[in-house]
Amino acid sequence: QVQLVESGGGSVQAGGSLRLSCAASGTTSSRYCMGWFRQAPGKAREVVARLWSDGDTTYQSSVKGRFATSKDNAKNILYLQMNSLKPEDTAMYYCAADIRLCSATSDLYLQFPDVPWGQGTQVTVSS
Repeated sequence: QVQLVESGGGSVQAGGSLRLSCAASGTTSSRYCMGWFRQAPGKAREVVARLWSDGDTTYQSSVKGRFATSKDNAKNILYLQMNSLKPEDTAMYYCAADIRLCSATSDLYLQFPDVPWGQGTQVTVSS
């Protein structure tokens, strides 16, 4: 079972930047795919970015060009660099590390009842 600990959230003004980190431990594999998700109050959890096993990345259209995800394989830490933040980016951010992320669509993955989410890290962007 993988354990995930997110950190790096905070409160910033619109246009600011934050870098989130996700430390993965436990049963991890280089075959895992990873991703960042977020959930705003009263809204469903949604995908933000995905890191595929070949190193390729995909992003939600609303964050494309502003956010970038990367991984330090030696430390097993996933990062999310967030630039030009907007108030609509305000949410709790979660990471995921799961072999199922290599094949499932984001919508399907979010329906799995046993996703090992971390505690999340709060990002608040004020206008």
